[in-house]
Formats: sequence, C-alpha cells, structure tokens
Amino acid sequence: VQLVESGGGLVQAGGSLRLSCAASGSTFSVNPMGWYRQAPGKQRELVAALTSGGGSTNYTDSVKGRFTISRDNAKNTMYLQMNSLKPEDTAVYYCKAERWLSPSGAVRMYYWGKGTLVTVSP
Repeated sequence: VQLVESGGGLVQAGGSLRLSCAASGSTFSVNPMGWYRQAPGKQRELVAALTSGGGSTNYTDSVKGRFTISRDNAKNTMYLQMNSLKPEDTAVYYCKAERWLSPSGAVRMYYWGKGTLVTVSP
C-alpha cells in the first residue's frame, strides 16, 4: 500500500488549502486513520482523525473549527480541508492508514505517506 499526500504549498495567513491522501496498491481492508503534522524541531502530532468507518471525527484543539477531515471511499482518498490558516500551522503534513491483520484488530499494520509541506506566511 502506498499513501501519497498532495495539496501542500505556501499560503498567507487566513488562507485555505486542501490536502489529499491517495492510497494505491493493495487497498483492500485498508482504512484511513487521519492526518498528522510535524513542525521543525517538534514532535509529530495528530491533527485530525477518522474513526473506523469514518462515522465520526476528532481534532486537536488548535484546529477545531478550522480544519475538516473527510474521505471518499470510491477514490481511496482522504482529505483535510484547512481554512483560516495560521503561521503556527506550518509543518509537514502526513497521512496514516491501517489494515487489520486479525478479526479483532489486535494485530494491525500501519502505513504512512511521505508528507506534504504546508507553509503559512504572516
């Protein structure tokens, strides 16, 4: 399974970007999990998450009301709509997916994309 992020770039504060995470290869039973980001000198953090099946979403407090995570199962693609961007949103954004290797989910395999850079200027 390969995950490829796209949609990053340079935007002014207050602007918007839409990130995409496209899955390819053997995508059977692979579920998108969410978006993470890593700013320079900081640890990678969870930004937005999808529950199994995409029935609900969770966001880190700093992006609530500004970011929206979604998925298109037909396209094997997950999205992150980012509005009202702030300079502190500057980071490399990564998507993550999982595949359950056992019916209970006790054994799982995780997949990461290589990331897309988002830079927000003041």
